[in-house]
Amino acid sequence: MTWAIEWTDQALRDLSGLDGPVAQRIVRKLEQSATNPPRTFARIVGGDESKLRVGDYRVLAVLLHESRTIVVERVDHRSRIYRRRP
Repeated sequence: MTWAIEWTDQALRDLSGLDGPVAQRIVRKLEQSATNPPRTFARIVGGDESKLRVGDYRVLAVLLHESRTIVVERVDHRSRIYRRRP
């Protein structure tokens, strides 16, 4: 059974700012990983978020196990995604 995917407003803005083929690749990979997210997402040390690698890009999300939902919070290049936000 697949998990539901919810996008935050910030994640949608991040995704819309990417090139078309890159954004499609990220969405396709996210949909594929929705069948078993605990296996494809890696937990970030010191936080509640998990990350999904898609080439040079990362998807930061919170996995809600009780409702089987992936809440996508950020999408960005790996060189920028981990910078602390105010």
